[in-house]
Amino acid sequence: MSPKVWVYLLLGIYIIYCFWWGLKGFFTEKTASGYGIAGRSIPFIAFLMAATAASFSGWTFVGHPGLIWKVGLVYAYASFYVLTIPITGAFFAKRNWLMGKRYGFITPGDMFAYYYNNELIRWLVVLAALLYSIFYSGIQLIAASKLFYWVAGVPPTMGLIIMAFIVWFYVVTGGLKASTWVGVLQFCLLVGGIILLGFYVIKAPVFGGWHGFSESVKALDPKLLKVPGLIHFGIGGGWTAVMILTYMFALMGIQSSPAFILWNFGIKSPKPLAWQQVFMSTFIVGICLFFFSAFQGMGAKILEMSGELVIANNGDVVPKLMTHFLPGPVLGLVFLGAIAAIHSTAAPYIGTGGTILQRDVWWRYVRGQKGSHSEQIWTNRIFATLLTLAAVVVSLTSSDAIVMIGGFATTFGTIMYLMLIGVHWGFKFPTTGAALGLLAGIVVNLLTYFVWKYPLSMHTAFWGIFTGLVVAYGCRGLGFKNTKETDDRQKEVREWLNSIDGPSENGKKWRSRMKIIVPLWYLLALGPGVLLGNTAFTFCGFPATWSWQIVWWIIGIVMMWALCFKAEMSTTSDEQIRRADIETMDVTKEADDMA
Repeated sequence: MSPKVWVYLLLGIYIIYCFWWGLKGFFTEKTASGYGIAGRSIPFIAFLMAATAASFSGWTFVGHPGLIWKVGLVYAYASFYVLTIPITGAFFAKRNWLMGKRYGFITPGDMFAYYYNNELIRWLVVLAALLYSIFYSGIQLIAASKLFYWVAGVPPTMGLIIMAFIVWFYVVTGGLKASTWVGVLQFCLLVGGIILLGFYVIKAPVFGGWHGFSESVKALDPKLLKVPGLIHFGIGGGWTAVMILTYMFALMGIQSSPAFILWNFGIKSPKPLAWQQVFMSTFIVGICLFFFSAFQGMGAKILEMSGELVIANNGDVVPKLMTHFLPGPVLGLVFLGAIAAIHSTAAPYIGTGGTILQRDVWWRYVRGQKGSHSEQIWTNRIFATLLTLAAVVVSLTSSDAIVMIGGFATTFGTIMYLMLIGVHWGFKFPTTGAALGLLAGIVVNLLTYFVWKYPLSMHTAFWGIFTGLVVAYGCRGLGFKNTKETDDRQKEVREWLNSIDGPSENGKKWRSRMKIIVPLWYLLALGPGVLLGNTAFTFCGFPATWSWQIVWWIIGIVMMWALCFKAEMSTTSDEQIRRADIETMDVTKEADDMA
C-alpha cells in the first residue's frame, strides 16, 4: 500500500476509537459533575497517561524539533519542561484534589472565589482560562494543518477543520471522561511516534548511525551549539540564559492552569500523581525529548545544510522528516502519533474551558444557579463548541512560531501561582491584592507579548507573575485588610489542610533539603549555569551543551523522586484519603434538582 493509504487507514481506526468514547459518554454521563469533571472518578492508569499526554502535546511533537532546527541546541534546554511542568504538579496537584474533595469544588473559580471570598476573582480566572484554552488549543490545530498538508496533501485549512471536528466531536459528546480515556491511547502514540521518527533520522544513510550523526553535529556553525549570553538589555534578545529560565516559568503554567486544576478535581484518588510526575513525565518523556526530538531537530538542520531537505519554516520540520525517511506503515503510525499529541491537549482544554464558562458564568450568573443537570450539559456543549471555533480562528490567523504561541498561552496558567500559593501554602496577601494582582498579571502578559515582547530577554511568564506578586503584596503593604468572614474562612482552610497534609518527621527533613536543592538545580540547569554548559564537558559524542543538558536531566530525575516521594509532596496515605472521603463540607451547588 502507498504511504497515504496507511495514513488514512490508521487515521480511520483512531477516529473510530475517539468517537466510540464520545458516544459512550453521551449515553452514560447524566450529571453536571459527571460530564464536567468525570464524576470525580478518573482512575489511576487513565490519569497517569492522559495527564502526561496533555502536558506534552502537539507543540512538543511538531514544534519542539522545529525550534531546535531554527535556533540550535540552545532551544533544546526547553526539554527541561519534562521536569518543570511536573514540579508545578508536585506543589499543587494533591492539595487541589483535597480541596475539591472536601468543599465540592467543580471549577478553579469555585475554589479561588471561596478562599478569597471575592467573586471578581472568579471572573478573572474565567478570563485567564479562556485566553489559555483558545491560544493553546489553537496552536495544536496549527500543527495539525501543517502535518496533514505535508503527509497527506490535504490543504492546510481543510486539514485544520477535519482535525478540529474530530476533537470537537468526542469532547462535546463524552465530556472529560471521554477526553481522558482517549488520552490513554494518545500517550502511547505520542511517545511511540517521537521515538520512531528520531530513530529513523539517526539511522538514515546520510548519517549511518550515531557516530556519523555526532560528527555532523560538531561540524555545524558553533552558534547553533551554544547559549549566546546571560541577558539582553532591551526588547527581545534571543535565547539568553535568563530567557531559557523564564521560558520554563511559562511551561510551569501548564499544570497550574485552570484546566489542570479542574482535572485534579476529577481524579478518583491522588495516588497516581507522584508516578505521573516522576516516571511518566520526567523519565519517559525526558528520554523522548533529550534524545529523539533533538535527533530530529539537529538532523533536519544538517540535512538542510547539506541540501538534502528544503525547509521553509519550523512547522515544516517534522512533516518533511516524516515524508523523507519513513516507510508506509511507519509513516502512518508516526502521523497518528502526531495527531494524537495534538488532540491530547486540545481536547481537555476545550472541554474544561467549556465547563468553566458554563459553571462560572452561565450557571452562576445568567441562570442564578438554577437549571437541571441536562440543561448544564447541553449548555456546556455549546460553550465547548464556541471555544473550538475560537481556537480555529486563532490557528488560521497566527503567523508566530508554534511553540512561542504555546509559551504565551501557558503564561495564563503561570499567573495562577498567585492564587495557588495563597490557597495551598498560606502566602498572605489581602483579597484585594489577590484580585488586583491577578488582573495586573493578565494585562502585563498581554503587553509583554503583543506590545513590548520579552523585555530584558525575559519571557512574558516572568513579567506576569512578577507583576502579580508585586501588586498583591503592595496592597498588603498599603494596609488593605480582609473582612473577618474572609479571615475566618481562610483560617479554617489552613487548619484543615495542615492537619490532613502535614509531612512526617522524615518528610520535613527532606523538604528542608529540597528548599536548597530545587533552586540550585534551576540556577545550574536552566539559569546562569547554562553558560558553563557551553564548554564544560562532552561524552559519547554529544557536544558540550547537549552533554550538560543530559547530565542535569539525570540529576533532575533524582531530584523529582526526592521531591515527590521522600519530601512527600505528591504521596498520599490511606488515612488521608479516608479523611478526605468523610470530612466533607460542600460549599457548592451542583444543580437545581427541582428544575
